[in-house]
Amino acid sequence: MDEEVDVLVIGAGPAGSEAARSAAEGGASTLLIEKRAEIGTPVRCGEGVGKRWLVETGIPASRDFIAHEIRASRIVSPDGSSFVVEDHGGGKGGFILERDRFDRFLAKRAASAGARIRVRTSAIGLLREGGRVTGARCEHMGETFDVRARVVIGADGFESQVGRWGGLTTHLRARDVASCLQYTLVGIEGEPEYAEFHLGSMAPGGYLWVFWKGEDTANVGLGVPVSKLRDRADTKRYLDAFIARSPGLARGEIVEEVAGGVSMSLPVERSVGDGLLLSGDAARLIDPLTGAGIFNALLSGSYAGEVAAAAVREGNPSSGFLNRYDRMWRGRIEEELARHYLIKEGLQRTDDESLNRIIRAVADAKPAQVTAKVILGIVKERCPEALRPFARLLES
Repeated sequence: MDEEVDVLVIGAGPAGSEAARSAAEGGASTLLIEKRAEIGTPVRCGEGVGKRWLVETGIPASRDFIAHEIRASRIVSPDGSSFVVEDHGGGKGGFILERDRFDRFLAKRAASAGARIRVRTSAIGLLREGGRVTGARCEHMGETFDVRARVVIGADGFESQVGRWGGLTTHLRARDVASCLQYTLVGIEGEPEYAEFHLGSMAPGGYLWVFWKGEDTANVGLGVPVSKLRDRADTKRYLDAFIARSPGLARGEIVEEVAGGVSMSLPVERSVGDGLLLSGDAARLIDPLTGAGIFNALLSGSYAGEVAAAAVREGNPSSGFLNRYDRMWRGRIEEELARHYLIKEGLQRTDDESLNRIIRAVADAKPAQVTAKVILGIVKERCPEALRPFARLLES
């Protein structure tokens, strides 16, 4: 069952499917493997995405995978003060997805472009020749076989092993890992036109979210740095307490519960090796402030597939050639990720009263556009003492 392809993509999440599509469109024979029996499950995601992000990545908005449209986001302080952000990734509003359907839509696009897909197929190690990655040893329902490839793209998510196998540093500190828990609640009341983000000691060092999927249904969850937790049960205690204090949510029933981890780190220092690329969560491209990862996965996956196909055409899968992929994603998103990391670090050191002052100051100022720069300007003018935890951000 051993075989040979131009490009092997490991992991069929958004990054992997986009990488496979892009590589196939670039003329490379492409194989996309997924360890699970069904692409898109289990869902471990809040499922929110900005409208502009879909436009930039060339994905048409479709009711096939969009559950609900939101007008804006509301940022809420511990005392209930709030301000509204209407701009999401450069565009107005956003969508809450049916993530399982969205992932399958992306896989179908990859297949339509010419990529082959195999589910229930795991990579269990990388193949090497002369120090270069030349494929992967795979397993399908107890059968082991080798797939030789000119380029391997690791898109195996938060728990990525491909990067480690390939000698790339992907280690995470406890303060840079969030433990997440989410319920899908039905029979609830609230403001479905807003996505809500609640900050403070109710989710220390992280935040709680309410992402509406319909008039009476929402994903309600939280992410808290592992370093802030006493034990694994803390996430459930925090989430249950938040829901109990929210009359519109407390009346609901849980129809789904998902848990998992997410990185809150800076991106990997190196995302390429000889014959190897990392994309999406495997390259630590999740936004460290918001936990959002879909757009960065789509973008980096598309870039990875494009560069992999070019490497095949040029007959040059060296890290020197593949570094153009590293430059592409860094040029588009690295600055924002670094800025958001510093904001995240500051928020982890900010107490509830300071958060109340910051959010009240922004709400009272009523800025025409809310950005990190605008918020810093308002707070510096109205309550500068609240900026002490953000000294590194102000220096950058």
